[in-house]
Amino acid sequence: MKHKIHDVGVAGQIGKYSDAIETASGHRWLHTSGTPGLSKDRQLPKDVTGQAELAWAHIMQMLKNAGMTVEDIVKVTQYLTRTDDIPAYVKVRSQVLGNIRPAFMLLVVPQLIWPEVLVEVEVIAASSTQNND
Repeated sequence: MKHKIHDVGVAGQIGKYSDAIETASGHRWLHTSGTPGLSKDRQLPKDVTGQAELAWAHIMQMLKNAGMTVEDIVKVTQYLTRTDDIPAYVKVRSQVLGNIRPAFMLLVVPQLIWPEVLVEVEVIAASSTQNND
């Protein structure tokens, strides 16, 4: 079993995610910090699309560094500062995740670490394969 989805019919009414995901014992776990769309030289795109693309690129690099892939993501927590940005953010997230359906939580909060930061993403991933690093 990679990950087993346990849907109760709520998540599918809202979006493309799972109500619950079961992971078998013996997996390696990766927990990321809240990751904004901030470049390594402290540049921040002005719009939520650019920030979301960069945040997800960082998440994908973290997974790669851990010897994991997008298929190992079991939980995503997302923070936005503006409700109007949800459609643009979801479009970016959908492009990254494709048919992967982790458990999701999306919150709209008044502010993140800096006022200019519009989105932060954190994930939990679990892999049954060993990392040889």
